[in-house]
Amino acid sequence: MFRNTYDSDNTVFSPQGRLHQVEYALEAVKQGSAAVGLRSKTHSVLLALKRSTGELASYQQKMFRIDDHVGIAIAGLTSDARVLSNFMRQQAMSSKMIFNRPVPVNRLVSAIADKAQVNTQEYGRRPYGVGFLVIGQDQTGPHLYEFSPSGNSYEYYAMSIGARSQSAKTYLEKHYESFVDASLEDLIRHGLHALRETLQQDKELTINNTSIGVVGPASVHEKNVPPGNPFRILEGEIIQPFLNSMVAKETGAAAPTPAPTATADEDVQMAG
Repeated sequence: MFRNTYDSDNTVFSPQGRLHQVEYALEAVKQGSAAVGLRSKTHSVLLALKRSTGELASYQQKMFRIDDHVGIAIAGLTSDARVLSNFMRQQAMSSKMIFNRPVPVNRLVSAIADKAQVNTQEYGRRPYGVGFLVIGQDQTGPHLYEFSPSGNSYEYYAMSIGARSQSAKTYLEKHYESFVDASLEDLIRHGLHALRETLQQDKELTINNTSIGVVGPASVHEKNVPPGNPFRILEGEIIQPFLNSMVAKETGAAAPTPAPTATADEDVQMAG
């Protein structure tokens, strides 16, 4: 993927005003499996497609809890995500210790964006090869942010990152106006429909390859949710009712129909 003599270092601009090393880092995000985020007046939701390196391996972790009110979904290099998520936890802990309050979500996102920007400007540093969708809830309500290796961050009503994420974005753009007043169950169903758009034709969403992250009041399918409705990750059997509520892609009928069953060890292979 070598382009020209201007992509050997991240501090060198091309004559067109581009930083090719930063653009390569953005390409690394597109190699990761897809993640989708949505928000309403009461909830923020993340949905992610987990990968497995083989039949003998477990599925990759795609979501991380940062604080009681903040969680992230990743696309790209998991090792880079681990470093950045630890930094975010430190920022959240510092806010609690110094100011005795949860850190505002926008301040937390700005902190990692500033940290990533340094790696696009200083010689000898490599840009982070991972993108985040960050959800959280603070005094101003639910939030959804996207963080990219370029050091940019944006707030969204709905967003998708990772491999074949454009298909999910197209779905979200068609339906985002209904998200504001949607219930948690409807919000998750829309997210699953968007995530399904990123799959290969012969693959389906299952309880093994899907993760759901939620901030906000509990759904009817959740039990023993701690007070304050903190960020929680739903995996395994608990997400089966949400998968069953999906509308079949072929019929497009209004009535919910169960999703096709897949083998327990089915793997999702994404084009790299």
